[in-house]
Amino acid sequence: MMSEKETILTAEGLKKLEQELEHLKSVKRKEVAERIKLAISYGDISENSEYDDAKNEQAFIEGRIITLEKMLRNARVIQNDEVDTEIVGIGSRVILKDLEFDDVVEYTIVGSAESNPSENRISNESPVGQALLGKRKGDVVDVNVPAGVIQYEILDIQR
Repeated sequence: MMSEKETILTAEGLKKLEQELEHLKSVKRKEVAERIKLAISYGDISENSEYDDAKNEQAFIEGRIITLEKMLRNARVIQNDEVDTEIVGIGSRVILKDLEFDDVVEYTIVGSAESNPSENRISNESPVGQALLGKRKGDVVDVNVPAGVIQYEILDIQR
């Protein structure tokens, strides 16, 4: 049997996944079942796009529920006091200076399940995340991106 991949989460990330799972099970399942019932009441389901859409949505919801349950079953929650402020790891907030453009950016390193680049929550598996892991304040890291190499200096590591 293949071992399932550990899902590394912050406490906040765990809560979000649990809420999504609860919502899918309690609300979305009922909604889609109602849609299917309604579509069937229209008669011939062989040419019924309502029915097809509802069945597709149902398949998506059930797939997502399975995925979330697997993630939660294999979740390892990083506690705030486990986050090292000496070395970059999952849960670290890292203040970086882009050496080329002199911009200062801040990223929180999270597991891939809760990465959200628009909130500056980047995955430990992303190019920037990988480059930063294990590094210390004052280190300069090279990040390979499609456009070339970005050099960041780590200004600070916080919880």
